[in-house]
Amino acid sequence: MFVQLPSRRRSGPPLATLFIVVACVVVFVWLASLPEAERAVTIMRWGTVPTTLLDHNIGWLQQLLELRAMRLVSALFIHADWLHLTGNLLFLIVFGVSAERVLGSLRFLLLFVLGGALANLFGALMLAGTSAPIIGSSGAVSAVVGAYLALFPRARLGLVLPLGFFLEFVRVPAMLLIGFWAALQLLFTYVGPAFGAVAWWTHVGGFIIGIALALLSRPAIARRLRQ
Repeated sequence: MFVQLPSRRRSGPPLATLFIVVACVVVFVWLASLPEAERAVTIMRWGTVPTTLLDHNIGWLQQLLELRAMRLVSALFIHADWLHLTGNLLFLIVFGVSAERVLGSLRFLLLFVLGGALANLFGALMLAGTSAPIIGSSGAVSAVVGAYLALFPRARLGLVLPLGFFLEFVRVPAMLLIGFWAALQLLFTYVGPAFGAVAWWTHVGGFIIGIALALLSRPAIARRLRQ
C-alpha cells in the first residue's frame, strides 16, 4: 500500500524521518558486524527487558546509573534481522512523511521517541515476567500510524490487490484499513505467540499513544499552519 495525498505547497525534505531511517540502518549494520556473542550481550544490554526494567529490588540510584529507563528509547533502534528492519522502515516512510509535514520535524521526532518509549513501557508492563528483550521500532511506528489516522481521518490509502493474473488498484478509506490493522494487532496479543516472538502489546499501546499525542498537538499544528 502507499499513501497519495495532494499538497498545496512545496515542503522541505522530511528530515526527522530520514534521520530515523539512517539511525536504524547504521545501528543494524553496526550490530551485524559484531561477533554473535557480543551482539547478543549488546541487545540484552540496550533492549527493553521487562524483568530488568521492572525489577523493584534494584534501588533508583542504581537504575539511573545503569540507564535502565534509557533502554526504552535505545531499543527502538535495534532490530533482529533485515526483514524486521525493512518492515518497520517501510511503514515509517509510508505514514511518517505525511505526518511529519503537518507536525513539523521536531514534533514528529518527539512523537517517534516518546510514543515508542511509552509503547515499550506498556509492552513491558503487559509482559512483566518476560526476560526476552523488546526491540525494534514497531511501537514507535505504531504511534506514527495512530497519529496519521488522527491527523488525516478522511484520507484514502492506495491499495494494490492481486486478482488472478492482474493487479487492481483501489482507494480505501484510511480509517477502515488502519482500523482493520489495529484490530489484528489486538487479536495477535492473544494468538500472536503462535506466529513468533513479537511484542504485539507494544503495537497496541503505540497506536493509542500516537492518536492521543496527535490530538494534543492540534493547537500547535494550527498555529504552525497559520504561520
